[in-house]
Amino acid sequence: MTDRSLAGKTILVTGGAGFIGSHLVDRLLVEGAAHVAVIDNLFVGSEANLAAALATGKVTFYRDDAEFADSLRYITEKHAIDIVFNCATKALNYSFINPANAFGTNVTVALNLLELQRAGAFKTLCHFSTSEVYGTAVYEPMDEKHPRNPTTTYAAGKAAADLAVESYVHMFGVDAFIVRPFNNYGPRQNYRGLLAGIIPITAWRILNGGQPELHGEGTQTRDFIMVQDTVDAVIKLFKVLPAGESVNISSDNQTSMSDLVHRIAARLNYGGEILRKPARRADVLCHNASNGKVKSLISYSLTPFDEGLAQTLDWYVNEIGDKR
Repeated sequence: MTDRSLAGKTILVTGGAGFIGSHLVDRLLVEGAAHVAVIDNLFVGSEANLAAALATGKVTFYRDDAEFADSLRYITEKHAIDIVFNCATKALNYSFINPANAFGTNVTVALNLLELQRAGAFKTLCHFSTSEVYGTAVYEPMDEKHPRNPTTTYAAGKAAADLAVESYVHMFGVDAFIVRPFNNYGPRQNYRGLLAGIIPITAWRILNGGQPELHGEGTQTRDFIMVQDTVDAVIKLFKVLPAGESVNISSDNQTSMSDLVHRIAARLNYGGEILRKPARRADVLCHNASNGKVKSLISYSLTPFDEGLAQTLDWYVNEIGDKR
């Protein structure tokens, strides 16, 4: 296996101004990366997420699009990139607005990177997949052998990208592997507009005097994991996960959307009504992951959900402000 150390390496993070990507950039600096290049088109990311990282002088930010192969080639050549972490994507909710583009982004970025890697532009690729590739659970808990049954074009694009990574490993022997986080939450997750996840958008609505919302019965479940726990696992897995393999990064909880919204309302002292909306087509009904594989590979630590949710909501209160 290719040398998988991070210290002293020059690293590219696609989508690095986003939620998970920016936390990863921070951690890579802690791990001793010599330099981190970030490419992000700021679709939902924000340069503010990189403020502390940029202040170190060890990060270069490119407001550009990883769907452009020439942009990636320029960065890999200019910085002599050793390692790439691919976090670039469009938000899941975007696939309900522009399904073809949401699919295409996931596939195009992965293929651009794999072609560059095949040509020797960098040594190792850590590709970020998503639990959405599994669709609704056929059996529980969902392990890495669970059938891939994506129900949205976002998830279908992610599944196709996973297959591309696996095929390039088989065909060309590239050093690439797949990490598959379940539902991340934490500071910096986008809370603006139609593309926001349920925790930030619920906090935003309450803090701006609006009503929280639930789609359908609210019985849909997700396996929530705090973003710092995901990044910690990725850093540890980077050193040990064999090329071509994938691994779930999940927690030990399964939380319904109804329970989650009520927890947020209680934490933010909201006593009003919760608006009921029709169920969304293709909404995954159940996510309950097996993290047996990740626990067999690394020392795995998780933040209790109540503790992590409290920290996260405190961050949103500070970021958004209580405007009621």
